[in-house]
Amino acid sequence: MTSFSRRRVLGAGAGVAVGATMGSAGWAAPGKSSKGATEERRSLDELYADALREGGELIVYAGGDTPDQQQFTQQAFLSAFPAMKLTIVVDYSKYHDVRVDNQIATKTLVPDVVQLQTVQDFVRWKEAGVLRPYKPAGFSALYPAFRDPDGAWTGISLIGFSYLYDAALSNAPASPRDLVDPRWKGAIASAYPHDDDAVLYLYRLYVQAYGWEWVAKLAAQQVRFARGSHSPGAAVASKEKAIGIGGAGSLTAAPTAPVRWAVADGHPFMAWAQRAAILAGARHVAAAKLYLNWQISRAVQENTFNGWSVRTDVRPPAGLRPIWRYPNANLSGFPRFMADRAEVERWKQTFALYFGEVQGAPTPGSLGLHPGR
Repeated sequence: MTSFSRRRVLGAGAGVAVGATMGSAGWAAPGKSSKGATEERRSLDELYADALREGGELIVYAGGDTPDQQQFTQQAFLSAFPAMKLTIVVDYSKYHDVRVDNQIATKTLVPDVVQLQTVQDFVRWKEAGVLRPYKPAGFSALYPAFRDPDGAWTGISLIGFSYLYDAALSNAPASPRDLVDPRWKGAIASAYPHDDDAVLYLYRLYVQAYGWEWVAKLAAQQVRFARGSHSPGAAVASKEKAIGIGGAGSLTAAPTAPVRWAVADGHPFMAWAQRAAILAGARHVAAAKLYLNWQISRAVQENTFNGWSVRTDVRPPAGLRPIWRYPNANLSGFPRFMADRAEVERWKQTFALYFGEVQGAPTPGSLGLHPGR
């Protein structure tokens, strides 16, 4: 178990060959998509040829924490499709979404594909008619909650947030409840819950499980807060802190990994499928279709960094269950939470009272209105 920056978390699993065989019996197999619509049946090679005829370019706006966080995805995609030109612009999802809104309003749209943590945006964008419905190959094999029934958006990767700790600890916390133990005073790093909605939801789950008294005790722990969900894992990996809160990680990491990412039975963590969609105004539609098909292909989904796949026909590694079989992952709760923006704001401002206002520049940098143009 280890922590990861979202360099790998938010991207594809690996740049592996496509065309893997179907899974073993007992797992769902793709066929027809919901509502009887037929999903994409062209091969990746055929889609690649279409993308090259279109010009071979693609621009993706991706949610994340650092400018190079999608480098792994970019290299994997270009390894599979070397004649393509792929630009991936990383920024906080809460900036990308309003950036896209403004670009649409001013008729200056830059990206072809958006893949963001702000799951509620895909619902309103669908209602506004600014998404291009499309069902890539394997769409019907996705877990139902990870796909829009009309193909407006597609879940492409599975991400989980929890707490993590230095693997060298002999007395590591057994659950999030233990993070308020006085022995961890000054030893904890966390992403600001009132800066990142997924971290906010994780903290909300902690409040619901342990109460506001737990939050008050945590506020007295001299937690070092920082922007970006990569920051807790980075602090623990560098030995600056012993514990991190609000970061991604894997339960399948090597025993020698320096950081343990923890999920305690009977205690909450949170997970979601990162959603991706083709914008109705996309200039590179064929390339966008290639990208979505590649992202949810079995070959990519069988090599995710954390072992979890958005597909029901990809068997997780030994000792790991599909994410939807973890009730404490709160899969359905996160989209509901994100949809109630007034509730989100109340939680943000409440945590600001406990932990102070968000400090620091955005970790991807300040990208302005039209990055990638």
